[in-house]
Amino acid sequence: MAQILPLTPANIRRAALALRAGELVAFPTETVYGLGADATSDQATAAIFAAKGRPSFNPLITHLPDLEAARRIVELSPQAERLGAQFWPGALSMVAKRREDCGLSRLVSAGLPTAAVRVPAHDGARDLLRAAGVPIAAPSANPSGAISPTSAAHVAAAFGDQIAIILDGGPCTLGLESTVIDMSTETPALLRAGGVTLEALEAALDMRLEVAQSDDVAPRSPGQMHSHYAPSRPLRMNARSANPGEALLGFGPAEDCAFNLSPSGDVRAAAANLFHALHLLDKPPWTGIAVMPVPKEGLGRAINDRLRRAAAIPASPLPRSQT
Repeated sequence: MAQILPLTPANIRRAALALRAGELVAFPTETVYGLGADATSDQATAAIFAAKGRPSFNPLITHLPDLEAARRIVELSPQAERLGAQFWPGALSMVAKRREDCGLSRLVSAGLPTAAVRVPAHDGARDLLRAAGVPIAAPSANPSGAISPTSAAHVAAAFGDQIAIILDGGPCTLGLESTVIDMSTETPALLRAGGVTLEALEAALDMRLEVAQSDDVAPRSPGQMHSHYAPSRPLRMNARSANPGEALLGFGPAEDCAFNLSPSGDVRAAAANLFHALHLLDKPPWTGIAVMPVPKEGLGRAINDRLRRAAAIPASPLPRSQT
């Protein structure tokens, strides 16, 4: 069984040594727990794909301690620099052209000429990245396609002894994965909705963004697969009540909920609770999960994206803010 260690300076140093030795280490970020490995090592990166059962054509996000470290890995355009200055550290991943001397394993990029990079807004995560001294590839610490983990217990239940160390930093504050934007071409595109809203990105870039659709064949980033973040039980969206055997996952004022993402209708609280709730309800006595409607703007866009992929519903354009 993996060692579950409190997120202390001594244990961060211990985890950094394990990463440099090629082992897998799970660690908290503000979004979800990541399954980390040395992104410069083919063998360590391959271990991520093996542990998760992840398709090798699905790229990984490389986590870095600061914007300067990102500049050494990818070519950042003036627009990308603007986003990095505004949203890093934070829940934004950018896809950009790899530098020829970046040192990343080609497995990280799934053979593409690009790499996805992020600077997490979590002090413990950045301390680990600095201590490791190497870029860390870190997809969510869950089996491929399953519910993402927002606690150390979720990670331990999923992987057992496949991970050397799990650093326990408590529950994740945001609870949804990062937004992913493609900055590798002259026309930026939103690849995955997440913790930074589409509206905020469009305001920062002063332009409307293309919103990419799901891609099960050649995804440009994580989180583009049609079916993803899925519980083992069927999930039904936009429900007003539960059918026999279903657990009702509520939002806003509601009665008879098995769990309410936010009784007050706060989408940020709902985002933080989403994956925890899906883990909680994905077990007997329930045979399915019915989810009440969540607004489709701002952070609600990311919540609906995760629910849609969990239910394996084909994508349709979500409404944009009119402001």
